[in-house]
This record gives sequence, structure tokens and C-alpha cells, in this order.
Amino acid sequence: MIRQTMEAAKRSDLVLLMFDARLGVTSDLLETVRWLRKLSSTKNVTASYSNESDSEAATTQQVYREIVILANKLEGDRWASADGGIVLDHLSEVSRAGFGEPIPISAEHGEGMIDVAEVIERLTREKRLRLGFPLNDDDSDPLEIGDGNEEKPLQLAILGRQNVGKSTLVNTLLGEERVIAGAMPGLTRDSIAVQWLWNNRPVQIVDTAGIRRGIKRERSNEIEDLAVLDAMRALKLADVAVLVLDAQARYIQRQELAIADAVVREGRSLVVAANKMDLIVDAEYTKEDFAKAVQDQIEQRFPMLRKTPVVPISSLYGTNVNNLFPVVFAARERWARVIPTGMLNRWLEEVIHEHSPPTQQGRPTKIKYILQTKGRPPTFLLYCNVSALPINYLRYLTRHFQDSFNMFGMEVRMIVKKSAENPYANQAPPKLAGVGGWQGRQKRMVAHLKRSGKPHSKGERSKKRGR
Repeated sequence: MIRQTMEAAKRSDLVLLMFDARLGVTSDLLETVRWLRKLSSTKNVTASYSNESDSEAATTQQVYREIVILANKLEGDRWASADGGIVLDHLSEVSRAGFGEPIPISAEHGEGMIDVAEVIERLTREKRLRLGFPLNDDDSDPLEIGDGNEEKPLQLAILGRQNVGKSTLVNTLLGEERVIAGAMPGLTRDSIAVQWLWNNRPVQIVDTAGIRRGIKRERSNEIEDLAVLDAMRALKLADVAVLVLDAQARYIQRQELAIADAVVREGRSLVVAANKMDLIVDAEYTKEDFAKAVQDQIEQRFPMLRKTPVVPISSLYGTNVNNLFPVVFAARERWARVIPTGMLNRWLEEVIHEHSPPTQQGRPTKIKYILQTKGRPPTFLLYCNVSALPINYLRYLTRHFQDSFNMFGMEVRMIVKKSAENPYANQAPPKLAGVGGWQGRQKRMVAHLKRSGKPHSKGERSKKRGR
């Protein structure tokens, strides 16, 4: 954790060092100040960037970093005179660290945030001037100029049980120790989002906390429950969810099936990463056998997730990790695919020709047409002469659709809608005005008037019809 904090401070433009102003200067604070003073005296920094296809390259650049001390737990202004001014002595002692006067704040009550915002605004303006960007946000930003066809970042959530290697997988993908990883379960508490480029394609990877069954969590500890809620929130914002398994178990666990069920309910695309394949020493049990076993277990529980992609990897040694992202991007493309209506209806005609829907209450079931209402997840609307189709026939349509359009690893939602009835079906036929319509009737009335010299009397016409 200390190493992660140091790495974050090295990469930042502004470091906010916060301490308890009522407690005063402690040994931990002095050690942090000593390390930050060494960091601030460094004029140049060497940063390395690595990718799966690129070798590590070192670059040296000028660093503009400012360190600001925040004195927390100073609500109101009574602290200036309370306890004989001991708080003022603490502030005076901290100001000798060489980072300027501390800013009094109260994080709980939101006091002093304006002063912090002013520091951030000043540093932002200085950096924009240094990089040659306009100061006003209304002006065009050189980084935002484009043709409008830039690819949106792939939102990727890494999910799984505790201690299956999620954080190790993220570090291996990034090529650096970005998140905390270790043998102790439960090290990750918060969901950590990392921006990354894979083959010049933007990706946002979210490392989440391990999800245990509710019965195994400590009721007195609410931190784990909050961590699980944070992981579910990351799933809702994701495009693709990578479910990391422990290959040592030889089969998918019940909790992992519950996570897959959450992915289905949220309508996300699923990719399974079988981690720790290096620990399987049985020569007769290969990674292909494990992938097939996982696919069969997922299909048995969730038929809509049949043929879910399973990628055997070893995140600790980096084995086969580079094969994960091609599968992930392909899953995102399938998940966001929009199929033309004409192609859908040709497919529907072929399916109905092979196996027509069963009759319901003695009436033949007719599926008139199909259209896609949205992607992400793929949702389709079936217009029928009934309000519902049998569940087994819907499963037949879903399986045939997945085989025809390669829509595996996600839920294909098919909604049945009863088409509108003929509004004139139950109405009596309109009364006709005779041969030729009202114009012919008018001509006959004029001819009768010329012959007899008087118009038709009321009811005379009906008497003539009765004769």
C-alpha cells in the first residue's frame, strides 16, 4: 500500500498531505514529510510505459509538482483559542516542513473546500499556459479536436471471488504495480478504475473487490458489504464483465454462478478468465478440458450463456494474458451489434418454416415480424397474434438466433407483443345508399320528381322494396 501511495505521488501534479490538526505531528507524518521533501527536490523523473507489443521505453521530463498540507478536523473558528492555542502550535510546527502554511479544513462538514479549490484552479491555469492550451473552457481544446468518430473507451469490469487473482491480472495487463495485490484475501476494498490503451484502443479497467456469499460475510463488518455494492455498481457501468475463476477448483463455484447470474440480469456481455492454469500439474487434464467443463456448467445453469468464451490464463506469469483482450473486444462488438430488420425477418421466416409455433387455445399462433429495439444488450420485439409464446419455443428461437448471428456469452432478450387487432373486425357493415351510392340515389330522386311532380314521401321507398 505504501508503494502504491508513493507511485501515485510521483505521477501527480498536486499532492494533498492531510493530518489531524488536533492530534498534531506524529512520527508517521514526519516520515511522510521527509519522503515528500526528497520527492519535491527531484527536478526530473524517469517514467516507463509498456504495452504488450512495445518494449519498455524510458523518458525523462520536467516535473512541476506542488505539495499542500491540509489541517483536518478544524470546524468553525473556536480551535484558534481553545486549549490554550495548542492547535496553533501544531499548525506552526507543520509549517516548518517547507511546504508553506497549512490550509485548515473540516472534511466532515465541508469547511475550507473553497481554499483547496482555489489551489487546484491556480495549478490548472498554470499547466494550461505551460502546455499552450487556452485558459477559457469555452475555447476549443487541442485535445478535443477531432472528426467525432473517436472510439469510446471499453468499460471492463473484473469480477470474481476473493483471492482468485483479479488484481494480479490487472497489474499484468498494465505492466506495472498499479493496484494492490497479494496472497491475503480481501486486500482490494474499493473499485479502482484505470485508463489504458490496448493497441491504440481506449480501455477503462475496473478492478473490483472479491465477492463472497452473504452467509460468509461478517455481520459486524460493513466494509465488505460496501465493497460488494461498489463491485455491483461497476458491473452496471460496464460493457463487458470478465469473471475470473480459480482453475485449481476444477469446476465453477456456486458463488461464481451467482456472479454470472448478476451479469445476465444486468444485460452485460460475459467473458470467463480461467486463472492459475499454471498450478494444474495433471497432464491428462488440459486447459481445453477445463474450458469445456466451465462452458457446460454455465450452460446447464443459464442456457442463454451457452458457448461463453473461456480464456485459460496465468496472471502471475503472464501466460496467455495477451489473448484476453481480443476476446473482450469481440464480445463488446457482438453485444453492441444492431441487425437490420430485413435480415431479421428473413431469419424469422426460415425459422418458422423449420418449426412453426404451437397452437394456443385452438388458434394458430402467427409471428408476423421481428425488429430490434436496441443493442447493449440486444433486445428484439416479436409481433404476434397472441400475447405470449411458450417458453420452450422462445428458447428454440434464442438458440437458433445465437447460432445464426454468433451472439454467444450474453442474454438475447426477445419480447412478445400482441399486434393491434383490426378495429373494423367487430363492427357492422356500413349502410349502403344503393347502386351508385349517394350520387345515384340523388339522380333517382330527381327523376321521380320530374315524373310525378312531387318528392318521395317518408317510407315510400321502403314500401316499394317490400313489394
